Amino acid sequence: MLKLKIKKGDKVQVITGGDKGKKGTVIEVNTKALKIKIEGVKIQTHYDKKDGLLKKEGFIDYSNVQLVEKSAKATKEKKTAKKSAAKSK
Repeated sequence: MLKLKIKKGDKVQVITGGDKGKKGTVIEVNTKALKIKIEGVKIQTHYDKKDGLLKKEGFIDYSNVQLVEKSAKATKEKKTAKKSAAKSK
């Protein structure tokens, strides 16, 4: 299984396709299909019998986005892990 550089919560920019130039936060990552959902990008209309017409984000290929900013949570976790590893040595 591949280790992806983009994780949930990261800020990315779309570099190709109809939504080129749009920026947003990653909502969901599908590692098997190499697809990601970005907040406010590739909005699709979905009909539900109960709720009627809904607008939802669709999946975009992983290769069509560029990482702009890592999520603060991920970088914070790495720093604390490095500090604890250094203390134990």
